[in-house]
Amino acid sequence: MDDNPVLDPLAAVRTNGDPATDVYLTGSVFLDIIFTGLDSAPVRGTESWARGMGSSPGGIANMATALARLGLHTSLAAAFGDDMYGDYCWDSLADGEGIDLGLSRRIPGWHSPVTVSMAYEGERTMVSHGHEAPPPEEATPECPPRSRASVASLIPAAPRQEWIGHAARKGSRVFADVGWDDSGRWDPADLADLEHCEAFLPNATEAMHYTRTSSPREAARKLAELVPLAVVTLGSEGAYAVDSARGETAEVPALSVEALDPTGAGDVFVAGFVTGTLADWPLAERLAFACLTAALSVQEFGGSLSAPGWIEIARWWQHAKAYDDQDRAALRRYAFLDDLLPAGTRRWPLRRAVPTIGFRRQP
Repeated sequence: MDDNPVLDPLAAVRTNGDPATDVYLTGSVFLDIIFTGLDSAPVRGTESWARGMGSSPGGIANMATALARLGLHTSLAAAFGDDMYGDYCWDSLADGEGIDLGLSRRIPGWHSPVTVSMAYEGERTMVSHGHEAPPPEEATPECPPRSRASVASLIPAAPRQEWIGHAARKGSRVFADVGWDDSGRWDPADLADLEHCEAFLPNATEAMHYTRTSSPREAARKLAELVPLAVVTLGSEGAYAVDSARGETAEVPALSVEALDPTGAGDVFVAGFVTGTLADWPLAERLAFACLTAALSVQEFGGSLSAPGWIEIARWWQHAKAYDDQDRAALRRYAFLDDLLPAGTRRWPLRRAVPTIGFRRQP
């Protein structure tokens, strides 16, 4: 990968004395194996053949890669197994994407967790396997580095994450999402760490469950009482945001694309929104950009390696202006891209998910 990004979205706001890290993340890295082209869900007792398959780093790697491909200096603290799966994920993120893994750890004898994802009928089903995670003190630092922003994944029914408060007190702007609550409790107490956060970005189902509301927009308004900025993703309908600090709302419809694999689209959405926020874009532009990056990601296999870079975004914008396959009124909200996007051709090929996790190098 070229060490210099095609575009630095924060160039206009960078000053001397800024932290070296734009965004800090911590979480679990999986090896994702994705099957697509299934006509229906697998049926018990039968064999199903998929027309497509890809492998790539997954879990928190989805968001880390999406941020790095948008030109943000990204630091990831995670545990990696010392097996071949761990080697592949480490090399893909550090060498392939330029993500700083200085705070990550290789755990001797620990097997990398794996997720198999099957995409069909616009949805996906996942099966995961992993051994007991290493103790936190072996995997990630207790106190995060100074950074412009941090992204935190709230975990239902888990103890509060002390690092989130540490990050906020160091001046980091904390963006949070939340994991699925398998218990079905959806306890609002699980959102206690929002007191340290600037923004919360759940999907519509999560937002409605936690707020006990019947519509995503009502849920966003309730969540905006807990955090300055609540952003609720609406799937095929786009996204809705309430900025209680500024008394502002915004809603953006989803773009029309042919989806191959929805894996990681939510993570790519968060990365796009964080990028626009750090660059001080207006709320509607941040929301539109996040919807765009997520839409482009579902047209490729996998989560992390499906994330678009600036050249892909520029090519989409050139196409959208030249062809009549998007709603023209909706496209007007992307006019801000004209003054932002780079010109020219791709300077390096983005890595994409492939069936095997790597080929042996020829001597």
